[in-house]
Amino acid sequence: MAGPAAVLTALRTLRRGSLSVRLRASHVCSPPWSAPPARALQLWPVLCAGHNKWSKVKHIKGPKDDARARVFMKLTMMIKLAVKEGGANPDMNLNLAQILEQCRSKNMPKASIETAIKSASKPLSQHVFEARGPGGCLLLIEILTDSNSRSHQEIKRLLIKNGGALSEGARHNFNKRGMVVVPGQNIATERALELAIEAGAEDIKETEDEEGQPLLQFVCETTDVGKVRTSLQNSGMQITSSGMEFVPRVVVNLNEDLLIAASTLIDALSDYPDVVRIWDNIQADS
Repeated sequence: MAGPAAVLTALRTLRRGSLSVRLRASHVCSPPWSAPPARALQLWPVLCAGHNKWSKVKHIKGPKDDARARVFMKLTMMIKLAVKEGGANPDMNLNLAQILEQCRSKNMPKASIETAIKSASKPLSQHVFEARGPGGCLLLIEILTDSNSRSHQEIKRLLIKNGGALSEGARHNFNKRGMVVVPGQNIATERALELAIEAGAEDIKETEDEEGQPLLQFVCETTDVGKVRTSLQNSGMQITSSGMEFVPRVVVNLNEDLLIAASTLIDALSDYPDVVRIWDNIQADS
């Protein structure tokens, strides 16, 4: 039987972005004629909203100041959500501690962070809207609000104005998965696979942050986030974020015109203050 080192040696001959190897939980490969239950370890192309699949859309990257303001706004919402779910003490709330690390890495003002934590004490409710957009793409829109009716009406208005609509059942096209994200600079494909094998991750995705910097997303069971995070930290990786994500089961390919329409819709939704995060199943035509 071949061990992980042999697997990684063989993978060096494969094209980047099309890696797929079936592994036992014990990290030992088995021949196809005697394959027991196994998990797939894959390096996926980018599928997530707001990343390099939008590279064809010229207007998607606005001025840096606008992008910076949007990042701070979303981090503020994520702080409020983390405090709502686990309390205001980062020593007792791992999710909040991770978000505060992100805030510091993005140079978010300390006063803004403290204000966000204090304002999270106000009664807020969390909700995920299901929607359909241009070209039949599907969206999940997470909000944090003090008025469900107001947010519902505004999300509905923004969808209709930009070629979308609320669509019950869209959530069924997504799987809830754990996600641990690390910076992707100077990490070779073979090293990324080694890290995934050691951590017990299922998939790896290459993506970018709002400023175009490369990221690696290690996908795992929601119950394994802590284990994968610890393993990556022990391997010297800096954790950008960790938590739950919605990963699409099936993606929809959009041409350039539809991609522009979809990005316009997602921009409009993202600019609404109650929106925390948006997931989609969009893939740009090659």
